[in-house]
Amino acid sequence: MSDIISDGPSPAPSLKKGEEVTLHADSAAFEGGCVARHNGMAVFVTGCVPGDTVRAMITKKRKRHAEARTLEVLEPSDVRVEPPCVYFGDCGGCKWQNLAYAEQLRWKRQHVEDAFQRIAGLEGVEVRPAIGCAEEYFYRNKMEFSFGDQRWLTAREIGTGLEMNRDFALGLHVPGRYDKVLDVHKCWLQSELSNAIVNATRNFALERGLSIYNTRTHEGLLRNLVIRLSRASGEIMVILVTSDDADDVITDYAAMLRGAVPEVTTLVQGINRKKAQIAFSEETRVLHGPGTITETVAGNAFSISPFSFFQTNSLQADRLYREALAAAELNGGQHVWDLYCGAGTITLAAARSAASAVGIEINPVSIDDARVNAVRNGIANAGFIAGDLKDVMLRRGTGEAANELLAARPDVIITDPPRAGMHEDVVRAMLEVGPERIAYVSCNPATQARDCAILAESYTVEYVQPVDMFPQTYHVETVARLVRK
Repeated sequence: MSDIISDGPSPAPSLKKGEEVTLHADSAAFEGGCVARHNGMAVFVTGCVPGDTVRAMITKKRKRHAEARTLEVLEPSDVRVEPPCVYFGDCGGCKWQNLAYAEQLRWKRQHVEDAFQRIAGLEGVEVRPAIGCAEEYFYRNKMEFSFGDQRWLTAREIGTGLEMNRDFALGLHVPGRYDKVLDVHKCWLQSELSNAIVNATRNFALERGLSIYNTRTHEGLLRNLVIRLSRASGEIMVILVTSDDADDVITDYAAMLRGAVPEVTTLVQGINRKKAQIAFSEETRVLHGPGTITETVAGNAFSISPFSFFQTNSLQADRLYREALAAAELNGGQHVWDLYCGAGTITLAAARSAASAVGIEINPVSIDDARVNAVRNGIANAGFIAGDLKDVMLRRGTGEAANELLAARPDVIITDPPRAGMHEDVVRAMLEVGPERIAYVSCNPATQARDCAILAESYTVEYVQPVDMFPQTYHVETVARLVRK
């Protein structure tokens, strides 16, 4: 478990796997569920919210903690709410739908504070209240749905007593089961138009008797359905991922979808012949429209291609980037380096308030996109470098063009790494470069705290600002402001 168990003597081993116990949920666990205590032992319980008293079954027993799942809520918490989604509890996408939104924000802030105290060992860091999202549902601009030939039936579906097709599903994977898919007719994370696209696609596949890709035999046509939306332009992109060309089927599908959901502005077929079961494409074919959509964040327009990375909550991404720029405290005269810059979203926003901005990213495709985006938005004082971050920062093996961009020592570094955080070599390179300020954007408070513990050799963490990008989940983004001692 990711939560930290306090030091001290191990409690008496009083729990056994399969045993039923009554537990009171004291707090929210970092990765969903709750923490309870039984005879001094920490028990991580799924299916409850803080304040619940539940009857639970022990599923795992460890030396210092146990794990359990809720069988029955005996006394509901006053912060428990009724989840609107009929798939709640089976789909793992929205584990906190049964927790009042104000409480979600409170616990997200608490988890950030716990990470900086317990992982980083940094006391007295100001962790500000989490900034909530104006839209608690239907906020995602991208959803990836899977086709499956092994449908997972929910307890509600089994309870109807109706005969159901177990050989077809279009929806979301059941947690921990790569081969089982929930047949989802309404998801509360994306728009109603997205649900219409999913249901039209399901009906088409069933009417045509199309085969589903099997992860064991590696046979079958349909693999994934990806839907991307633009909040700024209203454009909608649909990507149907198949294992082969299937020209006749795809032509008919394109005609059906344009008639059923005319709001779709571009349709793309992705062909993935590899065995990996991810929404990936070796080859893309644009069937309708331009093959891209345009989104606007932080005052800049970005062209989004079928499989390119972009923040999945456009509305809240704008707020996240404003917080990052506030932590950077730019006044027009600084030189900025943006690490893990991707397609340049933060780099270009920073460039508007800086003397220069340099984005650094290991993925050359993202760097190409970033350069196109700079031209598109008329930003001339931003440059981009593809390469290993630590080597680029320390100018090891960089070419003449890169060295010219890096000529000015950075006054500010902005970094936005993946969930794994920064490699220690990158953190050490950052210390060697020694900017006056660091704005650290993170989607994982635990790895951010770990990295900040190293940066604390030369920097003070002034504050951490949580920003809720993913309501109804335990995930939280953060912006930490660090200043040189």
